[in-house]
Amino acid sequence: MTWWERGRGVLREARDFQRRRSSGRARIATILTMVVIGVMLSASALHARGTDLRPTRNTSLAGLVEDKSASNRELARRVSALRAEVDALGVPSQTDGGQARTELARVAAAAGTEPVHGPAVTVVLSDAPTSVRAPDIDQDLLVVHQQDIQAVANAMWQAGAEAMTIQGQRVLATTGIKCVGNSVVLHGIPYAPPYEITAIGDTGRIRQSLQDSAHLRAYRQFADAYHLGYEVNTQADAELPGYQGALTLKYANPG
Repeated sequence: MTWWERGRGVLREARDFQRRRSSGRARIATILTMVVIGVMLSASALHARGTDLRPTRNTSLAGLVEDKSASNRELARRVSALRAEVDALGVPSQTDGGQARTELARVAAAAGTEPVHGPAVTVVLSDAPTSVRAPDIDQDLLVVHQQDIQAVANAMWQAGAEAMTIQGQRVLATTGIKCVGNSVVLHGIPYAPPYEITAIGDTGRIRQSLQDSAHLRAYRQFADAYHLGYEVNTQADAELPGYQGALTLKYANPG
């Protein structure tokens, strides 16, 4: 065999070895790819636990609002409990003087952190039914907005209301009512309609103030025409809870 023939034989053996090596690498790569895909599918199945991994497609907005409300109510309850512990540590004993305890009770009542009871008026506002269609009216006017709730609250305060709740939450001097989408946020908790506003005080004066409010007169006209909800009820003795959230004040000084 000549050196040329031996050289060609060596080159042929080298090519055969390279092909076998490449084929082996391809098989290994394929096996590794299948293993990775299997692990990912198993992890997805375990995470989903048989549910849709994209629940936002079918999630109810009302359900989200209720879940958030429940979470925030629990946090508010915990804040209230911790604040009660702190307050108990700072309350003077009987031997320290009854005047200080009386002053603390007066301040707590004025701040709205203590429960109160007495004759009350409750107003319930709700959106028009979804079956109502008014082509000549902006549909946005057929739902309850923050200004409608504020109009009720303002009329009650003007009548000398002593204490107030909205959706069962005590209203303070720092309480803000905000519209977020089709829900109303109060003390960081979103609420869906109907909205219930209750005030303790002279029930006759409160009802008259509601009747005299210009904003509420316009609201009642829409209620009569398009079935927006507007109910006024009187209770001989209603109990309103104390505020259960944090009492952090924020203010700004003019520069």
